[in-house]
Amino acid sequence: MATDKPPVELTRGDVMGAFWRWTFFSHSNYNYERLQGTAFAHMMTPVIRRLYTDPEEIKAALRRHLVFFNTEPNVGSVIHGAVIAMEEQRANGADIDDDGINSVKSGLMGPLAGVGDTITQGTIIPILLSIGIGMAQAGNILGPILYFVLMMIIMTGLTYFMFIQGYTRGRTGVTEILRSGLMDRVITGAGVLGNIVLGALTAQFVAIYIAPSIYINELRFNFQETLDDVMPGLVPLLFTILTWWLLAKKGVNPILLLVVYLLIALVGAVPFFGPAGQCGSSIFNAFYACPPPEASSFLVR
Repeated sequence: MATDKPPVELTRGDVMGAFWRWTFFSHSNYNYERLQGTAFAHMMTPVIRRLYTDPEEIKAALRRHLVFFNTEPNVGSVIHGAVIAMEEQRANGADIDDDGINSVKSGLMGPLAGVGDTITQGTIIPILLSIGIGMAQAGNILGPILYFVLMMIIMTGLTYFMFIQGYTRGRTGVTEILRSGLMDRVITGAGVLGNIVLGALTAQFVAIYIAPSIYINELRFNFQETLDDVMPGLVPLLFTILTWWLLAKKGVNPILLLVVYLLIALVGAVPFFGPAGQCGSSIFNAFYACPPPEASSFLVR
């Protein structure tokens, strides 16, 4: 595409303006028709204003960035940087058409969504949540504050790094990174770390107590005490493994499984074995560990 126009270059302010627009508004108009498409066009506005002066060119640029788009917003921001670089090259005469830009967006958004979800939702967020919740459960008000601050710093830094890498390297550099297998190694490492963290969270936060005791003549049998003697935390571990097996191996609908668990929890909370509100009065006590229940018991004669 030949052009006699003088070359136009984006300023750092233009690039940073696009970065902050995406950071704050990536999900501001999330909808079923275009998902993040309108947010992408909104992000491109300062870039388009700098690169084009003709109203028709501005309209055309906005239209080509209003197509369907969806990816993980932090790691996936490398696409935005690459597209900005392509748009800058196009405005300066490079042979890049609408299909070329859209093919980069549609081709990269899926793989980078998988990478981003593994890194952010599967690794970073569980780690930060375990820190924040642990502090909060210990009565430290800094728990949620620390989580919020660390989330903002880490996610903003990650988004900025990926965004600038995309702009600096362009579509060729991003494609080469994907072909090199680096992202596969990152996904594998993040997946392993995420599983370790989730295992620790299971041991710390999944609590299931089988509260009542059974008395046979003078002999008292308490389910929880017996299980703890065999292996502390055995029931939460088995429950977690069962949930994973049902979801991953049997393909059970997670909403259906959630409803079933809720019904079981409600039935388990009914005080069959003593006055309501007393520890050991129900089958399950999911809120705190019961001491050996003496008053609330199920008698077998």
